[in-house]
Amino acid sequence: MQTIFAQRAHLPLGWAENLRLTVSDGRITSLEANTQPQAGDARADVLLPSLGNLHSHSFQRAMAGMTEYRAAGRDSFWTWRELMYRFMDRITPEQYEAIAALVFVEMLEAGYASVGEFHYVHHQPGGVHFASVTELSERVFAAAGRTGIGLTHLPVLYTYGGAGKQALDGGQQRFGNSVAEFSQLVARARDIAARDLPSDARVGIAPHSLRATCPGDLAEVLQIQNGLPVHIHIAEQPKEVADISGWLGARPVEWLLENAPVDSKWCLIHATHMTSAETSRMARSGAVAGLCPITEANLGDGPFNGVEYLAHGGAFGVGSDSNVRISLPEELRTLEYSQRLRDLARNVLVPREGSVGETLYLGAAKGGAQALGRDAGRIEEGALADLVAIDSSQPALCALKPEQLLDGLCFAAGDDTVTDVWSAGRHVVQQGRHIARDSVVAAYRTAIKELLNSL
Repeated sequence: MQTIFAQRAHLPLGWAENLRLTVSDGRITSLEANTQPQAGDARADVLLPSLGNLHSHSFQRAMAGMTEYRAAGRDSFWTWRELMYRFMDRITPEQYEAIAALVFVEMLEAGYASVGEFHYVHHQPGGVHFASVTELSERVFAAAGRTGIGLTHLPVLYTYGGAGKQALDGGQQRFGNSVAEFSQLVARARDIAARDLPSDARVGIAPHSLRATCPGDLAEVLQIQNGLPVHIHIAEQPKEVADISGWLGARPVEWLLENAPVDSKWCLIHATHMTSAETSRMARSGAVAGLCPITEANLGDGPFNGVEYLAHGGAFGVGSDSNVRISLPEELRTLEYSQRLRDLARNVLVPREGSVGETLYLGAAKGGAQALGRDAGRIEEGALADLVAIDSSQPALCALKPEQLLDGLCFAAGDDTVTDVWSAGRHVVQQGRHIARDSVVAAYRTAIKELLNSL
């Protein structure tokens, strides 16, 4: 058992002062406000429910900054993807683990307590299988175990190279599995996770996209969902919308909502290019919109239809996707700013009057937990102790009233406001630093030197 004393904490009914919180077996077991700290309590200034980072491709962190040079012609998501494939084709299992561990440390230090790892690199370069079908999943597990992050592992079904069952090409060979092979991979990953990871870990499934699977395979793979999260890339780019429309006779979101049992267990990643009808119907489905504002801006995807989606009560969360920049407040502010730039307005993502920061932060906390299958996203008895402490004495926050703190965190703060993070009670960030930072960074530097020497 451990105890935490916070000067101020945000509970489901609002702010509480002088809160003492008890954690046992990873869950919050008691809350007492208007009390005094006791010997042995961990101390926090402002305690918040931590967010889950609902969409990550950890290996892409290692190529951050490598794709920002404009070559001849017009760069796009598709030209970036070709560069990513070439980079990924050299990564070894040992390097994969070292990169993932660094990414998880950076996420925790940014204030995320958990991550949805959308994991599609399964094989050796050229598609040759490892001796163990879960070799690279096990590397992700090792990184999660070392860093203490709450892991929702999402093995990806990636069978085709494009809409219409095109053959896998080039770097895609490392992703490919039939439904039968994928089902074996998921079953083994679930067994290993249950054996080696804490009880809050989950192994869901992720059909990569409609273009990388087909209707029959999608229906078949859902038979192994087992009530766990289902994540899918959807409608990220106009070309994707056109390709799926030409093949299946409907736009991606439209087709998915008509032909798959989309509900609260689903997370639709990006969903950038939707009609008004698709937006309202997706919101009513109960699925979570998995938004990755920094990556979506970096890749030129375009802004999500956030105003209409929230007006219909849609659930959302945020993810760092390509991990070109891992910053929780910047992810949330980029989401709001994308709407402001499009609509030429301010304070957009609030369906009625109210705090934009509170809407963004608490909405993403709730939606992220839902998408990751975690009983978290709030500070109350029985919930997982996914918690983040911030320092309200920082210059960006010290002038603000309590009811303004989430606005300040989302729009004014840097990454130095986080002092502590607990993931299912694991106190892995203390005084702003992850407890294993030095050894993880050293291993990353070694892995990157080896990787760059091989390019």
